[in-house]
Amino acid sequence: MSVYDHGFARVTGAVPLVALADPATNAKRIIEQVRASADDGTALVVFPELGLCGYSIDDLFHQDAIIDACLAGLATIIEATTGLRPVVAVGLPLQVGDGLYNCAAVIHDGEVLGVVPKSYLPNYREFYEQRFFAAARDAPVTTVTVLGRDVPFGADLIFEATDLEGFRVHVEICEDGWVPIPPSTWAALGGATVLANLSGSPVTVGKEGYRKSLCTSHSARCVAAHVYVAAGFGESTTDLAWDGDALITENGTLLARSELFAMEAQTITADIDLDRLRQERMRMISLRDQVGDFADGLKPLRRIRFTLGETASADDSLRRAVPRFPFVPADSADRDARCREVGNIQVQGLAARLRATGMDKIVIGVSGGLDSTLALLVAVDTFDRLGLPRENILAFTMPGFATGSATLRRAHILMDSLGVSGTEIDIRPSCEQMLADLGHPYARGEQLYDVTFENVQAGERTSHLFRLANHHGAFVLGTGDLSELALGWCTYGVGDQMSHYNVNSSVPKTLIQHLIRWMIATGAYSDETADVLAEILDDVISPELVPADDDGRIQSTEDTVGPYELHDFFLYHLTRFGYRPEKIAYLAGQAWGDRDRGAWSELLTADRRNEYDAATIDSWLRVFLTRFMNSQFKRSAMPNGPKVGSGGSLSPRGDWRAPSDSGARAWLDSF
Repeated sequence: MSVYDHGFARVTGAVPLVALADPATNAKRIIEQVRASADDGTALVVFPELGLCGYSIDDLFHQDAIIDACLAGLATIIEATTGLRPVVAVGLPLQVGDGLYNCAAVIHDGEVLGVVPKSYLPNYREFYEQRFFAAARDAPVTTVTVLGRDVPFGADLIFEATDLEGFRVHVEICEDGWVPIPPSTWAALGGATVLANLSGSPVTVGKEGYRKSLCTSHSARCVAAHVYVAAGFGESTTDLAWDGDALITENGTLLARSELFAMEAQTITADIDLDRLRQERMRMISLRDQVGDFADGLKPLRRIRFTLGETASADDSLRRAVPRFPFVPADSADRDARCREVGNIQVQGLAARLRATGMDKIVIGVSGGLDSTLALLVAVDTFDRLGLPRENILAFTMPGFATGSATLRRAHILMDSLGVSGTEIDIRPSCEQMLADLGHPYARGEQLYDVTFENVQAGERTSHLFRLANHHGAFVLGTGDLSELALGWCTYGVGDQMSHYNVNSSVPKTLIQHLIRWMIATGAYSDETADVLAEILDDVISPELVPADDDGRIQSTEDTVGPYELHDFFLYHLTRFGYRPEKIAYLAGQAWGDRDRGAWSELLTADRRNEYDAATIDSWLRVFLTRFMNSQFKRSAMPNGPKVGSGGSLSPRGDWRAPSDSGARAWLDSF
């Protein structure tokens, strides 16, 4: 299979060396890059503005010899594309009637699909384009004859592949993308998913950052992919400089960028996710509303259909980063900002709830595990910011039949070192009474550790917390996380699924782990607290509801339901983008199939850097889909809590609404 079989399209930005006023040489160089890109499996190659002759030749544009040579160079490029897959966008001056136009010729498989003239001609500071060219609006025709063939002409062309769903390309030229309403905006509203900009764009100080901002924001606003290619080495430096900047962005994300100021030809390539764009546009009602507002103006857009051709020969190794932890940036600066923001969201949510209720106390269960630790740290931060005493955080650790001494010790150290009111309540007597009342075999001395045995303990803990809240005029702060809600790994009702307010409800397990690692790294806590936090991170994730086996092995959550790092990956791509299971498995293979591929957080030690083969990924994905679909009833009744991230809420009042009685068959049968 190739990347195209998974809903991707490979696109390329090409920056050749420019031979000023030498279209024959430029055509040869363009052809070389087209052929190399074709061998690489690309579907679209975009070259710079006026690349056949050079952007900076000034009055030479009006020389018949240059105009003729550009047409001759175009003819060689057209011929060279015969039998090749890529659509090719090449810049050249083209005379139409009495005007000379700054154009992009869009070529595929030996034919010109259409010619796009530049709409907006800059004529300020270093730019003098109105001296040379006519604007698209000045053209008296919508069809031109190029090398003996009539082809569509205009800025209103969308080139649509008939054999690659969602691959619809619009082309504009440099300044067209810098105006308040670029032509590509209308094209995106009209269905274009890939926006190409052929640019000259000389470089000045600060322009590099501005281009990145412009391209990423434009792709985000249009919910599209954007390929931007500026002129590079070889353009005239009489008065200007050129950096050969090329960027590929997708819905606000930078996928690839060229090396600036390179003195040799270069290309950048990325695989754009057509499924993602389709899903985003389908969900974004406001975008559809605007399409409706301007429908009359969008209907005249011309669709130029073509057949891309065979794509199976392209490889299936993605040319884009697939983060292993979609909820956690690997880059340290981005991660620090994300962790800080997540903490602020949680703190603000809890602070607002305290003020709304008029209460100044909370009750929280502290197990010595990850989730309750993060919730306790958030509570401490919240009370500090509100100027409330930490003693008003009423923390209770409640050992049961399987609570280990190490876990209990950590809970006490954590409560004591943070200065909250820490109390221990042994729930075993009340659990024994409950099991006896139920007639459970454990009450008769049998070692039966079934779901009833486990949930009696979870229920007793929650029951105690709610009654303690009543008794102290407080409310119960929940600790369960997003990953557990997704898998249904929580006890419904009178159990850890319920609370008065839950700051972790939108935070997945992998993010909780990174948040705590980050909190340690900030140095904000005492050595005693930091040491116990590190111990909590290193321990096996366990509900500690079933006693250790004869070999001393404790109950492991991930042995039962699977690795949280995979489940969080599945969760993100299922709920955020609605991908098919086959695609989720493919992406998981790209992210997790090789531990040596892709970036890791430096906070994650080598022994924590896992990899999974395809069979393992498929197996746990089936577990995830089954558990996720069967557990909706728990999410339909979940308590309030702040939404933290995109794709990070399963609240029926927030991001996720689904029936509690649907099954997983459609997903399981699809791969």
